[in-house]
Parts: sequence; C-alpha cells; structure tokens
Amino acid sequence: MSKLKYQMIIPWSEYDDCFLVGFPDFPGQRWRTHGDTYESAVANGIEALESLILAY
Repeated sequence: MSKLKYQMIIPWSEYDDCFLVGFPDFPGQRWRTHGDTYESAVANGIEALESLILAY
C-alpha cells in the first residue's frame, strides 16, 4: 500500500510526552497511534492507516 493518499497529522504532545498521529479522513477518534520519535510515529501511522483501510 505504498500509494496511499491520506493526510496524517503528527503533533508533539507535551502532556503525553510523545508524537500523536491522527487521520482527519477517518472521523471518530482524534488520535489513532503515537511514537516516541517522529520516525516511529510515521511508521506506526502507516501501519494504523493500513489497518483502517482494511477495516473499511
């Protein structure tokens, strides 16, 4: 699934002390996953996005 075209939002959360990952195209839960580094948040986000698409 390397040609996915969905927006991934990745802000830093001081409260959670990690990067949070959200997908505006999939409403219902603001944050889907997270990561301690930006790179791990992206990797976790791609995995979560693939799972969301399969679930739909």
